[in-house]
Amino acid sequence: MFSTIPRALTFARCTAIAFSFGAASATAHAEGAYPARPIRMVVPSGAGTVTDQTARLLADRLTVALKQPVVVDNRPGANGMLANETVARAEPDGYTFFTYSATTTVNPWLMANLPYDPVKDFTPIGRPSAPGGNVLVVTSTVPVKSLQALIGYVKASPTELAYCSWGVGSGGHLAMEVLKARTGIKLRHVPYKTATQCSNDLAAGHVQIGFADSVSALPHLKSGRIRAVAVSGPERLLPLPDVPTMSEQGVKFDYASWLAVFGPRSLPASIVSRLNAEINEIIASPTERARFEAMYLRPGAPSKPEDLGRLVRDDLAAWGEAVKIAGLKAE
Repeated sequence: MFSTIPRALTFARCTAIAFSFGAASATAHAEGAYPARPIRMVVPSGAGTVTDQTARLLADRLTVALKQPVVVDNRPGANGMLANETVARAEPDGYTFFTYSATTTVNPWLMANLPYDPVKDFTPIGRPSAPGGNVLVVTSTVPVKSLQALIGYVKASPTELAYCSWGVGSGGHLAMEVLKARTGIKLRHVPYKTATQCSNDLAAGHVQIGFADSVSALPHLKSGRIRAVAVSGPERLLPLPDVPTMSEQGVKFDYASWLAVFGPRSLPASIVSRLNAEINEIIASPTERARFEAMYLRPGAPSKPEDLGRLVRDDLAAWGEAVKIAGLKAE
């Protein structure tokens, strides 16, 4: 989105996806008619991001499995908080779900008076993605090809360079603040609403440095308008096998991102079991795993809802540590 590496969501690009399924009656559930209406998947990130692409793949396959349309509704902004709150306030009737990610476990450390509890207000269901990371990129005018070279370049710059992220508290923001704290570099933060906007302005040269998800960054990497120097996660990215992780390049970075489907609290066990089985079947299928990899996404292993509950608690502790290292405070 978290072994010896702390399990953290990530960045990324990190991320949350909300599934909002229209209302259905308890009678319909009892008669086994679930789901009885079309499904709305609310994605708190912009179109073309890794979170969006994961949501669309799941929506496509769940439409077939659940025999109801699943429509993606992109709603970026507020670092995922709006989508999360939508789910936290929803009735536990099996028609409202979202994908829990780093923003959900970072927000409690950065936002005062959060309108939901990241543990108590959600029911874990299934995890479609493996732990991953974002890619640290520079615009083509920055003459570096490695993390250590970038650190030296920033320190030697006579002016303060700018980096972009997809919002305060996002994976890209927190990853860069941790990097700054651990290396002593100074950069000015320019927050955007989406990861795609950040990648586009990096390609245009309006900002010099930033973390980006592989999906929105890849076209610009291929065109040569931006250059990858490191990966923030525990492993190298599928589309960038020659780009080392930050840890490989001498800067400890133990946090990873992931995406997992959750619903509101008190969700009936029968619905949790059904959706968990459907998601696990999707990511276990060789055909569907190939679809993930074709989009440069690393599918996860089948998981149980209780495993996700532990992952969330671990994630909260890990990101709390990261926020402390970065010197950030709740506002």
